[in-house]
Amino acid sequence: MATQGRPTRRGHRQAPDERSTIAGAPLVAVVDDDESVRESLPDLLRELGFAAAAFASAEGFLACDHVGRTQCLVLDVAMPGMSGPELQAELTRRGRAIPIVFITAQPDESIRLRVIAAGAAACLFKPFSDTALLAAVNAALGRCL
Repeated sequence: MATQGRPTRRGHRQAPDERSTIAGAPLVAVVDDDESVRESLPDLLRELGFAAAAFASAEGFLACDHVGRTQCLVLDVAMPGMSGPELQAELTRRGRAIPIVFITAQPDESIRLRVIAAGAAACLFKPFSDTALLAAVNAALGRCL
């Protein structure tokens, strides 16, 4: 098992060890090819009270055992290989109903409309605030502030 914060051979990071999570906290998986996002978002999510794991690719996420435990995905729209919307479609095909908060560096309203129409809980344009992320993840999880 890889240590926290170090990529594994499959291109994803292992879930944080038990000492760095809040017992019973929802697991939020971050899937983004941008290393800086994979480094910062899980830390922020933990500070906000969630358990978090990060993955460099959609394929890496699908290949790990986190799929069945993930309660929310924070998912980049544009990635090499399988895109965020393609991962969303694959999860639907597999019968996995994981709420998704899309993030994208492309401030294109048509992207937001397309992913929301396909069932995403939210779509945030980078850069986004901590408050916007918290509100989107809470909405995806059906939690009230």
